[in-house]
Amino acid sequence: MQKILLTCCLTSSAILPAYAQTTTPEKPATSTTKAKEAAPVVPEVTVSAERPTNRIDRQVYDVKSDVSSTNGSAADALNNVPSVSVDSDGSVTLRGSSTVQIMVDGKPSALLQGDNRGPALQAMAADDIESIEVINNPGAQFGNEAGGGPILNLVMRRNRKPGGMATVNGNGGTAGRYNSAVNGSYNEGPWGFQGSANVRHDGRNSVADVSRDRLDANSGQFVHSTQQSSSRGLNDMASVNGSVSYNLSQTDTLTGSASYNSRGNDQRSSDHYVNGATTLIPASDYVRSTTRTGDSTNLSWGGRYDHKGELPGETLKIDLRVSASENDNQSDYTNDYATPGMADTRAAQHSQFSTRIVDFTGDYERPLWGGTAKAGYKVATNDNSFNTLYTDINPLTGAATVNNGRTNAYDLDETVYALYGSYQLRLNERWGALAGLRAEYTDMDINQITSAVAGTNHYINYIPSAFATYKVNDNANMRFSYARRIRRPNANELNPYVTYRDEFNVSSGNPDLRPTKTDSFEVGYETRFGGLETNLRGYYRRDTDAIVDYRYFVAPNVLLTTKANGEGSHSSGLEFTVNGKLTPSLTLNTSGNLARSQQKFYDDTGVLVERTANSLSGRVRLNYQYDPANQFQLALQMMGKQLSGQGYRSPNHSVNASWRYTVTPQMTLVANVTDVFNTNKMETIINSSTLRETSTRRFDGRVVYIGLSYRFGGANASNANKQDEGGGWGPRPGGPGGPGGPPPGV
Repeated sequence: MQKILLTCCLTSSAILPAYAQTTTPEKPATSTTKAKEAAPVVPEVTVSAERPTNRIDRQVYDVKSDVSSTNGSAADALNNVPSVSVDSDGSVTLRGSSTVQIMVDGKPSALLQGDNRGPALQAMAADDIESIEVINNPGAQFGNEAGGGPILNLVMRRNRKPGGMATVNGNGGTAGRYNSAVNGSYNEGPWGFQGSANVRHDGRNSVADVSRDRLDANSGQFVHSTQQSSSRGLNDMASVNGSVSYNLSQTDTLTGSASYNSRGNDQRSSDHYVNGATTLIPASDYVRSTTRTGDSTNLSWGGRYDHKGELPGETLKIDLRVSASENDNQSDYTNDYATPGMADTRAAQHSQFSTRIVDFTGDYERPLWGGTAKAGYKVATNDNSFNTLYTDINPLTGAATVNNGRTNAYDLDETVYALYGSYQLRLNERWGALAGLRAEYTDMDINQITSAVAGTNHYINYIPSAFATYKVNDNANMRFSYARRIRRPNANELNPYVTYRDEFNVSSGNPDLRPTKTDSFEVGYETRFGGLETNLRGYYRRDTDAIVDYRYFVAPNVLLTTKANGEGSHSSGLEFTVNGKLTPSLTLNTSGNLARSQQKFYDDTGVLVERTANSLSGRVRLNYQYDPANQFQLALQMMGKQLSGQGYRSPNHSVNASWRYTVTPQMTLVANVTDVFNTNKMETIINSSTLRETSTRRFDGRVVYIGLSYRFGGANASNANKQDEGGGWGPRPGGPGGPGGPPPGV
């Protein structure tokens, strides 16, 4: 939470309001004025006002208040946001749902699409992020082309203050990990420049154990098998981004931006399989070794035009964003058999996949009939390309033969045209309202190049949304919201090609998937008492044609993991946040989500199955300011049970600790330990009529980082390093939507 400092002077008669500015003509000096000049100097009073953050349709969280932000990743920053969880693979859930859009400055990015999203979040520096907006019920201005569902919007750092400033930090971690970043800005006259660059050498090694019992259809008995795996590989990552703005006039501004990100994908893994015999296949015992090399590059650029109209609050924004992601991987496999009579094998797989997004939008806002009207358009293209070449290699001669069953090329091109309109009105001193409607036309072209099969699909959706706020009293507000969303299946989920993972596990998409329609309702109560701010939100979400995981055997020992539309699902729950100062030195940030979820789907025998789960997720963060130079932070994170098609993910938890020491007003030392007790793990349990499986994966949880950060120019760094009272986890008192402030919607 940032604060705005306003300075005024005390007089003998009154204190002028902090926002008042008065000027008087100069007068010749007289004996009276000289006497006044001789009077004692009245000390200045600094008035601290909190910047309002929450808006009628979203909650905004200031991630800079986290001590570890200078050496953490975007995944770490997201993990500090209430009801958000990012696992070690980079998979993101919000309130237990994985159908989450992640945007950058309100726009979709190829960097954060599909399988690329997890590694990209782990490569992106948290220090580049200004705040994170949680939009559980997105309004009409937000599209669905990035996957639908709730939105996590990463608002990147901006500095518009005159002059220049820069921050440099360097951090070293265990097992050879390191990262370093520089951020800077310079503003002079009509020009503004801002940029950052960072490098990172990091990753998470892992070990896994899988116990599987599969039904042998011929004997009617379950056959046992096990898999023990290990994976190692720390990768190099680097990124650079910059923007330049120019004020054409007091009403018109042009802004251009560009960014580049690269990441290595090298990894070495080993899998030991012991498979029991079925009536058709003998038992086997072998070790599969994999060496993967490759890299990922991401490029984006854009331009924006901002115009302020003659009416108060009248604005026009035209925005063009282009982003592209290229991924190239080479995997070499070796199977060494301990089973007598089985020959060792070798193979190789070369994979290329790319995504390119063009997003062109326009938004116009103006006062109308006592409220504010907003309208806009979007034209967006999302082009995806996949190319996989699999070869079997003769272990004696080294000759390579293309395996046509595992080689595939596939393209998916999607174009979305959208129009929206919304109207926001302050009804009276207590009520504010916002309503909107969005129309989207989607055109999809699917080309399965290997099979020479092409198809098209197009449809139109109408998406309503509505929000309201009610000011209960000076310290409490209520919020109401509803939104419909469309979650379209992504390119991987639609691709019917069967991707080889190992001899007993394959995966594929499903070209017959239908979009998931989600209706979401929410009511919230926000209040403040004493030094604490509290938020309580009740929500209900209903999914039609929910896309869920579906697994079945395509051969006696080969398990296929794919996607299917379930009959439907719904979830409901209570989410709360409490934050504030317990003592002058101790600050509490805590949040929780008590949820109940239900899924309906047809299992592998065609029987309709209904699963229900109750779970409690939450986090507690304590910040202790020992003295002006030393600040300590302890954070506990807990993730509850999550349903996933035929199974569920078990609860997990971890504890993180950080320390910040102010060496000088410009220099700080930061140390943090993630997963102090090394408890981080992912456990998935499947229990269907033909498959019973428990998979447990553990990561290099306990990682230590120590680093220095130095600030050049700009505001006094000692102020910048102070922990804000609320930590950015709640509505801001005195601001729109915050207790004590005017009703939102004004």
